[in-house]
Amino acid sequence: MAREQDPMHRGIGMTSQRTRERLIQRLYEEGISNAKVLEVIRRTPRHLFVDEALAHRAYEDTALPIGNNQTISQPYMVARMSELLLEAGPLDKVMEIGTGSGYQTAILAQLVERVFSVERIKVLQDRAKERLVELNLRNVVFRWGDGWEGWPALAPYNGIIVTAVATEVPQALLDQLAPGGRLVIPVGSGEVQQLMLIIREEQGFSRRVLGSVRFVPLLNGPLA
Repeated sequence: MAREQDPMHRGIGMTSQRTRERLIQRLYEEGISNAKVLEVIRRTPRHLFVDEALAHRAYEDTALPIGNNQTISQPYMVARMSELLLEAGPLDKVMEIGTGSGYQTAILAQLVERVFSVERIKVLQDRAKERLVELNLRNVVFRWGDGWEGWPALAPYNGIIVTAVATEVPQALLDQLAPGGRLVIPVGSGEVQQLMLIIREEQGFSRRVLGSVRFVPLLNGPLA
C-alpha cells in the first residue's frame, strides 16, 4: 500500500513525523519506558481521533474534547495505563471500560491479542468503530452498555483498563478479573482522584496507588 494512502500515516504533512517524535521523546523523559508502547503511540495517527479543527493539537501531550462532555485522554496517561497493564508480560484478553474516541482502544489493539471495549454513549462508539476499521484493527469487539457492569458474559479478563473515574472500584470488574489479572482504574471524586493498579492474587487483591489523575466520571447506564 502506498504510504500516502495508509491511514496510519495520513496527515503527515499537517502533523509531521517530527511533531510525533517530539511527543515520544517527551513521554520517554516523563518516565514511559516500555519500548513497544512508545512505538505503538509513535505510529498511531492520533489526529484521526479528534475533530478536524483540533487536529493541529493532536500530538500535544494534553487531553482534548471529543463531544458529549468526553475527552480523548492525554497521551502520557494512555501510555502509562497501557504500560501498567503490560508490566507483567503480554496479555491475551483485555476489557476496556470507556471506548470514547477509540484512541486508547487502538493502542491496546496493537499491544494485546484481544480487546473487549464497553461504551455507554452509542454515537461515540459508532465513530470509534469506523476509525478502527479504517486503521484495519480487527481484534476489537464492542459492547454498548454500562461500564459499571463490565462484560460478564465474556469474563474473565487478563487485564481491565478503565478510562473514566469511578467513585469506588466496581465490584463487577473485580469479579471479572482472571487470577493474576490486572485492573488499572482511576478512583475518587471531584478533584481528588488516584490512579490505582489492582492485581488479583491467590488470596484476594493487591492494590497500588500510583498518583493523582484527572478523568471524566464513570456514569451509569447506556445513552443513545
